[in-house]
Amino acid sequence: MNLRIGHGYDIHRIVQGRRLVLGGVWFDCDFGLEGHSDADALTHAICDALLGAAGLPDIGHFFPNTDPQWKNADSQVLLQKVVAGLRDHGWRPVNIDASLIAEQPKIAPRLDEMKAALAKSTGLSIDAIGVKATTNEGVGGIGRGEAIAAHAVALIQKI
Repeated sequence: MNLRIGHGYDIHRIVQGRRLVLGGVWFDCDFGLEGHSDADALTHAICDALLGAAGLPDIGHFFPNTDPQWKNADSQVLLQKVVAGLRDHGWRPVNIDASLIAEQPKIAPRLDEMKAALAKSTGLSIDAIGVKATTNEGVGGIGRGEAIAAHAVALIQKI
């Protein structure tokens, strides 16, 4: 079996006046993340993990923030395009494991929803997707509530 592992990381600054989406799930809170698309840090990290595993350029290469067509784009659509691009290069996702780092909002109650949204966008079963949430224990910009970050690891297999 020809397998590859990729790692992705993303971080976005917290801003007022924007809705928050993480892993394809919208949160009811008074802030969101700054970015050209919907700024879904979790989904962006997953995209980069999948692309990196295939030896392809990062998400910014395929969906540049200078291109108006990606303004406010739904990151689940971007993830679907990444998975289709993997297929075009002879790869398919096997599993994903990701961690969100945020002081707020409370993410753990929404993890199953995130896994379901990510499963739908990748074609994976829910049990092939791991999503965890943690805080930064008050340390640094994330700990002060200035940003939300995500790490992701993806395993892909040659078709």
